[in-house]
Amino acid sequence: QGAVQMRIKSSQTSGDRLSQSKSMVLQESDLPQKPISRHRRNQSQHNVAVAGAAVFEPVELKGEHLNVAKISDSGKKQRKNWTSMWTVLTLDQLLFNKDRQQESAQKPGSKTDVVQLCGAVVEWTTEKSSRKNVFQITTNTGSEYLLQVESNSTANKWYDAIRKAVNSSTKADGGFPLRRSNSTEYLPRHSSLSGYGSASPNPKQRNPVHRRSINMFGGSKLKHSTSDSADKNGVKNRLKKFITRRPSMKTLQEKGLIKDRVFGCHLLTLCEREGTTVPKFVQTCLDAVNKRGLEVDGIYRVSGNLATIQKLRFVVDQEEDLDLDHSQWEDIHVVTGALKMFFRELPEPLFPFRFFQPFVEAIKIKESKHKIQAVKKLIQELPRPNQDTMKLLFSHLHRVLAFSRKNLMSTQGIGIVFGPTLMWPELDAGNMAVNMVYQNQIVEFILIESREIFNLDRK
Repeated sequence: QGAVQMRIKSSQTSGDRLSQSKSMVLQESDLPQKPISRHRRNQSQHNVAVAGAAVFEPVELKGEHLNVAKISDSGKKQRKNWTSMWTVLTLDQLLFNKDRQQESAQKPGSKTDVVQLCGAVVEWTTEKSSRKNVFQITTNTGSEYLLQVESNSTANKWYDAIRKAVNSSTKADGGFPLRRSNSTEYLPRHSSLSGYGSASPNPKQRNPVHRRSINMFGGSKLKHSTSDSADKNGVKNRLKKFITRRPSMKTLQEKGLIKDRVFGCHLLTLCEREGTTVPKFVQTCLDAVNKRGLEVDGIYRVSGNLATIQKLRFVVDQEEDLDLDHSQWEDIHVVTGALKMFFRELPEPLFPFRFFQPFVEAIKIKESKHKIQAVKKLIQELPRPNQDTMKLLFSHLHRVLAFSRKNLMSTQGIGIVFGPTLMWPELDAGNMAVNMVYQNQIVEFILIESREIFNLDRK
């Protein structure tokens, strides 16, 4: 027995200490009869919290560096960050400080984190961290701390001392029983009693207390565990009824509650819906520019106010009638910006995807007449809405060039603006910069040769 006393004072016999703590699950009569020592390490033989147990003498640990992670603050989860903290245990508090405190534990520094142990729960855990020798402290306000140290014996020493302080302070405060939310079932003070003292108990046996169940106020807001499933089922049933009863898209469109979009609609679909071969919005915008924008400096090059352009887009998508002569659209750059946005948002560009590479090959032709014929033939193979919209647009841009001295626009400038707007590859597997060069060249060439390509002189 003298050897036992020496082992208790040593921090190197972790295996013996662990085997000693495992004996706590035995009945008191089965425990080996050893002399009761006042040393804090021997108190673990008598600190299982059961009815009728004696009041334990609290143990104070004056300080040691432990790894600490605060994973919950009053029930609100926090990111787990391990920090080495100078830890001091008093009669009813656990004090954490980043710097070693030389003064009395009763006078912690202003940066000390104080954990009230009255009503707390202490248990080993293997789920919250992959580190070894980790135990958790859950306060009566729902805050959760993880404590860890590499030494098994040191971890057991702190675990036992903290649990005794919890027992002592709780019993002195009148028991402070913990109760499950919405339940009359009282929880044992140590939920891990079945695996008590084990550094890696079976997680299914521990039945840890949820932080919502530890709120010291026991408010009615937390009593919802039994009614949660019923409430969720009710919400699901109401959502199901709403979804099954809601009208179809076709019904809403027929009633005029939802209108078909203009922006983002396929060109063929839009023209078929409107009964035209050129979208009405494109025709309206080109008429407005022909009327009051041909001499404006930087027409199509200068950007309009994006917020106003988006407002115009919303009006076009929601209303049938559009008056571009209204004062809110007086900036012609808003009109040209909306027109360019319309072409950019087409699901398939004005130059369809399957024609991208043929146009690139045609623009590479050296001889001018052959190049014109090749481009003209490709355009004639386009769907009718693409042909007519392209003819109207390039006819308008050719007119813009006639006022180049005032609007300072050139074929090259228009090609740079409309190249990426009117055509792009379906899968940009090649070099984007090379594709952009071809896009600009194709638009610029069609613009220069628009009279021949579109037969603009023939009425």
